Amino acid sequence: MNTPAPIVTRREALRTAALGALVVPVIGSAVAAEKKKTPEAALPTYASFPEGRENGLRLGVASYSLRNLPLDEFISVVKVMRISNVALFRLHCNWEGAPVAECREVGAKLKAAGLRLTGSGVVNLPNDEAKCRQAFENVKAAGMATMVCKPDVAALPLVARLAKEYDQRLAIHNHGPEDKVYPTPAIAFDAVKSLDSRVGLCIDVGHTVRGGEDAVAAIRKYASRVYDVHMKDSVAVPGAMRDIPIEVGAGRLDIRGVVRALLDIKYDGVVSFEYEKAAGNPITGLAESLGYVRGVLAAFAR
Repeated sequence: MNTPAPIVTRREALRTAALGALVVPVIGSAVAAEKKKTPEAALPTYASFPEGRENGLRLGVASYSLRNLPLDEFISVVKVMRISNVALFRLHCNWEGAPVAECREVGAKLKAAGLRLTGSGVVNLPNDEAKCRQAFENVKAAGMATMVCKPDVAALPLVARLAKEYDQRLAIHNHGPEDKVYPTPAIAFDAVKSLDSRVGLCIDVGHTVRGGEDAVAAIRKYASRVYDVHMKDSVAVPGAMRDIPIEVGAGRLDIRGVVRALLDIKYDGVVSFEYEKAAGNPITGLAESLGYVRGVLAAFAR
């Protein structure tokens, strides 16, 4: 029987998160300090967060949240936010088409910055072995832990074979009712359940709810194949064909229930924040979203 979770208000979560450490006005100066090669002692540290784990969950950022920033600036921002796990969108590295050497260099740059490449934006995998193999070569060269992807249904046997050959973990991303292939975790799970165990799910909690599925129940039901999670919030109603993103904790999703479910299943993947509300100025909302979940985790840990 699960222990009842403590009630966590938005105000309490934000307070517990100590958002003072993420005050947005100082982020610009902190990024500038990194660019000037501030002494290591003055930079944010991760010593208290092994593998980016905070009170039971590994937190990360999907670079789609900061897609308008060059890679070097993205790196600086996530370090200021005390994040060490990142998933790179195609604008920061084109996993489908870039040369292998370029992907290797990106992976080395992240590692040198103290960051772990834990995932990707959605990599399209067609029923074409040469194209699929190029994507696998690229993510392997960069040292990516889990390739977040969307295989053609006809390509699933090929993709499963390559996952085994490269020993590469894959996570199929559900994309809501407008996605005609994998709109919900249930449909994605049905597609992968008989495949090699390296092929699993990236549960996007916002798109899950828009697709008419309970994100909390999906995390629990498909726990054995949940390899990646995209954390977001939305005010869109179930069935909506267009998302209406908002800061995590301010929308319709049961974020507290999502966090509790991930803790209960002992989820060992990364919770990647994918903030989509304001592409032109996303840092404030991303910091608030991180702070809210950090507060929920801290409250659960009391």
